[in-house]
Amino acid sequence: MRVTFLGAAGAVTGSKYLLDFGSGRVLLDCGLFQGVKRLRERNWQPLPFDPRSLDAVLLTHAHIDHSGYLPVLAREGYRGPVYCAEASRRLLSIVLPDAARLQEEEAQFANRHGFSKHSPARPLYTEADAHAALALLHPVPLHADIAVCAGVRASYSRAGHLLGAASIRIEANGESILFSGDLGRMHDPLMRAPDPPAAADWVVIESTYGDRLHSNVDAQTELAAPLNRALARGGVVIVPTFAIGRAQLLLHLIARLRARGAIPDVPVYLNSPMAEDATPLYQEYPDEHRLSAAELAAMSRVAHFVNSVEESKALNTRSGPMIILSASGMASGGRVLHHLKAFASDGRTLILFTGYQAAGTRGAALLGGADAIKIHGEWVTVRAEVMQLHSTSSHADYRELVAWLTASPQAPRRVFVTHGEPAAADALRQHLRRALDVEVTVPEQGEVFSTDVK
Repeated sequence: MRVTFLGAAGAVTGSKYLLDFGSGRVLLDCGLFQGVKRLRERNWQPLPFDPRSLDAVLLTHAHIDHSGYLPVLAREGYRGPVYCAEASRRLLSIVLPDAARLQEEEAQFANRHGFSKHSPARPLYTEADAHAALALLHPVPLHADIAVCAGVRASYSRAGHLLGAASIRIEANGESILFSGDLGRMHDPLMRAPDPPAAADWVVIESTYGDRLHSNVDAQTELAAPLNRALARGGVVIVPTFAIGRAQLLLHLIARLRARGAIPDVPVYLNSPMAEDATPLYQEYPDEHRLSAAELAAMSRVAHFVNSVEESKALNTRSGPMIILSASGMASGGRVLHHLKAFASDGRTLILFTGYQAAGTRGAALLGGADAIKIHGEWVTVRAEVMQLHSTSSHADYRELVAWLTASPQAPRRVFVTHGEPAAADALRQHLRRALDVEVTVPEQGEVFSTDVK
């Protein structure tokens, strides 16, 4: 077995792991790089392998940093199966075309206004590429043993991070390797806890919050205070939100707060067509989350769903108090950028982040205290209050990551720590080393690991 770390090594995005078994070749995850420019530029570089040489692709979940490169893979000639959970298939049918449309729209906008360094600006992939990738999806049930290719088998278990999110165990040549995927929290207010890990010889584990512990504060309590503060001063609350997972959690929390009179009854807008499309899926997969039918109904009606571009633009002409939830979660693109342009210079505004902000994103810059951010080629002054919630993360912290792995019935021979910034990955390496007394490594981009194949 040979594993090549082609993404999420020394970074928190771009997950890609190439596995060679002698009898077959598999790609585990196929994500986009996000964040700083040097990472984003990797999306445009040729892959170091021929996509047509792959026998299969296995996806842990539908977030773009794990799935968003699939359209490029399909465009470059891959025609094999892409295995994923059924809920992931449904989400990908929303996520990939939306990502393609966004890239096409941003390229067109850049060409119209002339702020791109490229002439002409072009999208990484098109909506047609996205639909070609969707045609390759093969949904598989959790805990089923599937034949991936000659001599290679895989099984999926619940990761708790998102609808359809899974950890994947692969067995070949008498050896096994387990990929955690993105792990959710044990007591997440929305999603059910991850399944305990199966025994495996080798483990690849994420480390997004490998150097941090989440706050024990109740999510409703933490959210209510900044909302009340901003709304009392007549401000607009802009919540850059991940359209799948975080948007639904926030709708649920706002519905609960409003129902008990803990926040004012002000207009709430969900300005994300992708989030609107994803929200009904929670009714179809009740075994994956904690919400009752009544809570799902309340979540679905608490906000006005903004559909058209015209309606989105009209929000920018209104005044507060009001709450706008809009993608993207790191303010790296999408409709939220237009809201930031309209309201970030108003001192009454609150910009509220609810999840991880990768280095190099506007979200990270705003949380770092930037007094201006560049949007669509223009500098926008920031006078708004900016803050981050810590109770709404959908990633396990280091204590939860260690607890998950040590719950395995057998300690692995070696652990690889990926999908984290360098400090977070190294911190988790040290935590795991103390807890497990096995070799723990933080691989570098492009590094290859080979086992002794029997």
